[in-house]
Amino acid sequence: MILVDTSILVYAVGADHQLRSPCQRLVQLVADGAVPASTTVEAIQEFVHVRARRRDRADAAALGRAYATLFAPLAQPTAGDLEHGLDLFERHPALGAFDAVLAATARRTSDGLLASTDAAFRAVDSLRLLDPADDAFVTYVQDLG
Repeated sequence: MILVDTSILVYAVGADHQLRSPCQRLVQLVADGAVPASTTVEAIQEFVHVRARRRDRADAAALGRAYATLFAPLAQPTAGDLEHGLDLFERHPALGAFDAVLAATARRTSDGLLASTDAAFRAVDSLRLLDPADDAFVTYVQDLG
């Protein structure tokens, strides 16, 4: 299973951008049932916040609901993930607190497999970053199915 970061969700429905197509492809593979993936309530909440800055709230909320359905069951960060995430946050200055907890959750729920555009995740040991900017992203994701 792949844990999906907010950035993938944003690019998949965002304006024309070089990362839009690979992010859309991942979302489509999940929708088709070809690739198992999930995200967290927090990632969807962050997506809605970002989307509402550029679009109206109804659009952002509707897409947030659609993502919640698509990625169900949503991964649930635990108190242990929070503790591990805070350790990661202390050790990796480029990693924000939200991302550190997401990385810890990915380590537990998806064997460390995380799809994101955020290069700060590369510094985290035993986390396998799937970056849509990498040429092999779509092929690798399809092979996971």
